[in-house]
Amino acid sequence: MAWIILIIAGLFETVWAVSLKYSEGFTRLWPSVITIAAMAISLYLLALSLKTLPLGAAYTVWTGIGALGTVIYGIGVFGESRDLVKIIFVMMIIGGIVGLIVVSEKESIAGKTEQSQPVGTESETGNNPPGRP
Repeated sequence: MAWIILIIAGLFETVWAVSLKYSEGFTRLWPSVITIAAMAISLYLLALSLKTLPLGAAYTVWTGIGALGTVIYGIGVFGESRDLVKIIFVMMIIGGIVGLIVVSEKESIAGKTEQSQPVGTESETGNNPPGRP
């Protein structure tokens, strides 16, 4: 559930970045209001997701989604370059986001398994008598 919240937070990051462009330096009222509201929602959802997700992965995924959204919007609406190298780098960002989610999920599962083990067993302390593992 935290990943879904984080993805929604990233989408709101895209909203505020795009509306910031339309606000023309906060000189237009409604785009400015949308920017501030989307920022608040995005940060709130990021904070919620950070209750359970690792900071580095969550923050990177959040900013990556925002970056992807703004690049895609810029290409589609503002007619920004669709050059092959740019697309390759966008694909690399997508790969990084997916990779971080997968690795973080594996770490989370491993962490839950470790948490179910008793703490301070003899094998962890290294004070095992000879012949005992």
